[in-house]
Amino acid sequence: MISAAVTGFATAFALILAIGAQNAFVLRQGLLKTHVFPLALFCALSDAALIIAGVWGFGAIVAFWPALPTIMAYAGAAFLFCYGLMRFWAAYVGDYDMQLAGQSGTLAATIATAAAFTWLNPHVYLDTLGLIGAISTQFEGAEKLGFGIGAVTSSFVFFFSLAYGARLLAPLMRSAKAWQVLDVLIGIVMWALACKLLFS
Repeated sequence: MISAAVTGFATAFALILAIGAQNAFVLRQGLLKTHVFPLALFCALSDAALIIAGVWGFGAIVAFWPALPTIMAYAGAAFLFCYGLMRFWAAYVGDYDMQLAGQSGTLAATIATAAAFTWLNPHVYLDTLGLIGAISTQFEGAEKLGFGIGAVTSSFVFFFSLAYGARLLAPLMRSAKAWQVLDVLIGIVMWALACKLLFS
């Protein structure tokens, strides 16, 4: 069971590690040092729910509704494009008084944005429901449970490490120019992911 748990932890961690829309948002919020705990908890719990669904059989839903991945891809791409545009606009305007003061939007707005990044991103489903779910099929009984626990644990470790570890970069983010560069980079990531969803 321990071996299966280690496999689950390593598999999920490797898949989450790639910088994507959700991770970029958590990183940015961590730099602001606001709503860090609830955001990390929300992302970890969302991933945990998806991992559990993948390990215990999401394939049946896709088999029942084959158009679901395509619908999600278009919805996700539209959201990523809009959010990327917002980051480019923020960089263009250059008004970072709130960020430099360590302020951000409300908790509700933060969680709503995180929810969109999580649940409108088909790659999240591919990773958690598809790949992790597929790998879990090699385990049965207690080993399968161990694999699932390991994968879920990795989500909590990753998101809390990312959210709170972002503070280490805080000294670099004391100027409006630094925030402009970050927003441009995030905008590029968002548009690249949107294009990948549309053309892959």
